[in-house]
Amino acid sequence: MASIPAATAAQGWCAHLKLRFTERGGQTYLSERQHHGPLVVQRAFHPEGGPCHTYLVHPPGGVVGGDHLGLEMNVERGAHSLITTPAATKFYRSDGRFAMQSQHLVLSASTLEWLPQETIFYRGARVRSETRVQLDAQSRFIGWEIPCLGLPARQEAFDAGELRLNLELWRDELPLFIDRMRLDGTGPERTARWGLAGFDAVGTLLAYPATTSMREAARSASAHDVESAVTLVDGVLVCRALGAQAEPVRRLFIAMWRMLRPELIGRPAVLPRIWAT
Repeated sequence: MASIPAATAAQGWCAHLKLRFTERGGQTYLSERQHHGPLVVQRAFHPEGGPCHTYLVHPPGGVVGGDHLGLEMNVERGAHSLITTPAATKFYRSDGRFAMQSQHLVLSASTLEWLPQETIFYRGARVRSETRVQLDAQSRFIGWEIPCLGLPARQEAFDAGELRLNLELWRDELPLFIDRMRLDGTGPERTARWGLAGFDAVGTLLAYPATTSMREAARSASAHDVESAVTLVDGVLVCRALGAQAEPVRRLFIAMWRMLRPELIGRPAVLPRIWAT
């Protein structure tokens, strides 16, 4: 993971959360939970028996320049964890400093569903964020990230600020998927046809190990006002989606997750209860 400059972290909120999930008797338990600063989890839920549903909570409600959020998660052999958030993550306008986020998710012959709600980057935000998923050949993963630029519903564009967003998927120390998004609010990439073509929500969904039937199922899903494409390379299903707002992209990804979960994980989709609130 990228190192965080100590001086930057010291000037804002520095929050770190470490989680470990362990399987015992066919049920997954949150066996270790350590936190420093304002990044916590609510109690674990088991709405479908074995899998453990857990909600990440950032009590301040938003991240500003100088803040650093760090997450380390280990899903041990045989365990099955589903992670989501109760609301969108928000990165507010910066005073010039970067806000930092690092998320390291490690799977060992286990299953992880990484289903956070969208991340909203306000005009003027300066953010460096990295999510790294590290698994082995016996593990199963499905997850997404949905950055939203500005506040489209309020006609507030992300026309100032700087984003450096990394998303990585590794298997046995070899890279399967590496994505680097670099966006300057004052540059042409947000509106140019070779860039985001004016779309403000940019979603990426990953599933491993995937099959051609899963690829075709994902391609059959659709959502109003969303442009999407699905590929399958080296066992990794990748869906890219662009939307005017985050909500249609999230609806599309939920529809795909409901289609893919039975084949990928062997369970029907059970929506996290927090999504209904």
